[in-house]
Amino acid sequence: MTQGSQFLTSAELLAILLGTGQGAGKLSAVGLGQLILHELGEHQHEPLAILRNINAAELMQIEGIGPAKATTILAAIELGKRVFQTRPAELTIVDDPAVAAAALAGELMWQTQERFAVVLLDIKHRLLGTHVISIGTATETIAHPRDIFREVIRQGATRVIVAHNHPSGSIDPSHEDVELTRQLLAAAQLLGIPLLDHLILGNGEYSSLRQTTLLWDECPQGD
Repeated sequence: MTQGSQFLTSAELLAILLGTGQGAGKLSAVGLGQLILHELGEHQHEPLAILRNINAAELMQIEGIGPAKATTILAAIELGKRVFQTRPAELTIVDDPAVAAAALAGELMWQTQERFAVVLLDIKHRLLGTHVISIGTATETIAHPRDIFREVIRQGATRVIVAHNHPSGSIDPSHEDVELTRQLLAAAQLLGIPLLDHLILGNGEYSSLRQTTLLWDECPQGD
């Protein structure tokens, strides 16, 4: 309560949901939370990633997790997903990458295939809508600049933010992500439709290439 939930470890967050451990002389609630993460992460680089699509039967295979605890964990996961999927209203001013990420969370954040999408804005940066341009495999999607800007022009938008997801959960841009952004910035400058950002979403987080690269310094946009 004093520090805020963001300062808790994943095991401690699970402990709050579980309330109790395995009983007298056994694991505490935090210990049980650590056990869950250990069991899930035994064959996973990131144990939290598997929680996105886990079911009750899989959770109850872990010693100390019965129907009640499994249901509580699943309810918390679903609530978290729904919070991320709450879209800002149309004509909301998109003045921060977090607002754009929220607009796309339902279409990109938890998908098992890579998707490429656009956030369509008017001249005052107000949200006109979103559109998924392409859907790929679990590791790759292809979005050509002409397809992206065709949709922007068709929808009458005058500003655009592009985004894609990484099903792996990593939000670090790849070399291909950087090169595509460079192409899109050049196309945007030629068409007179400013590209405001390129976001990468995954595992409940996002990153902004505008904030983490120098690409916009190389090809300035008329925001």
